[in-house]
Amino acid sequence: MLTSEELERYARHIVMREVGGPGQAALKAARVLVIGAGGLGAPSLMYLAAAGVGTLGVVDDDIVSLSNLQRQIIHATPDIGRLKVDSAGDKILALNPHVTLRTHATRLNASNALEIISNYDVVLDGSDNFTTRYLVSDACFLAKKTLIAGALGVFDASLTTIRAGAAEDGKLYPTYRCLFPEAPPPGTTPTCEEAGVLGALAGVLGSMMALETIREVVGFGESLVGRLVMIDARAMRFETLRYARDPSNPLNGDSPTIRDLSGHK
Repeated sequence: MLTSEELERYARHIVMREVGGPGQAALKAARVLVIGAGGLGAPSLMYLAAAGVGTLGVVDDDIVSLSNLQRQIIHATPDIGRLKVDSAGDKILALNPHVTLRTHATRLNASNALEIISNYDVVLDGSDNFTTRYLVSDACFLAKKTLIAGALGVFDASLTTIRAGAAEDGKLYPTYRCLFPEAPPPGTTPTCEEAGVLGALAGVLGSMMALETIREVVGFGESLVGRLVMIDARAMRFETLRYARDPSNPLNGDSPTIRDLSGHK
């Protein structure tokens, strides 16, 4: 049930036919985990809190530094030196005290990923490295959780949604490993510290990740399952690539080999 204050707070959602009272109630009941309170996690967390997601979790073991503030807008100058989960938590609760906040001041790894992820319905991966992306995607598949996967480059970005299990027609959904069978060789993909990152682009993609999460929870529109949205910020161009399950992928292929997270460090 929504309180009278919540009805007023979310009035612009509730008047929408695609959301309405039932959709807002679904958001209140949802449990969403955001991996990283950085460039992508910052706008995602703010918009998910504003939208009324009932339980928000955030995983990050980093502290706020001055160079973060060019794009990580959930943090401010006085937060420098604080844990990002604490800084983000303060902003979330100041924006919407109806949110139940869960902070995990730790680095996600093979020993804790399933335990943390299993407590949520939807996971947003805002990490900045392939090691974490494969870990999160494998853990979400094993835990049967929906994954919203975003990736940010210097002037480019991408977004897709991955579901475990099968569709209504019985066909298995594609996995992250269907889209990216192997990580690029070490050293071939520069970090944002090395190559730079456009702050506003992080805001665009992080907001899109929040939007896709809201669509998954409420159930309107066409999901990004099996579709990869690619953004070229130089030309302000959006393109969509469709992809399908790869029968040779090691998670839900014809001969799966990944059954736990023991292959991750």
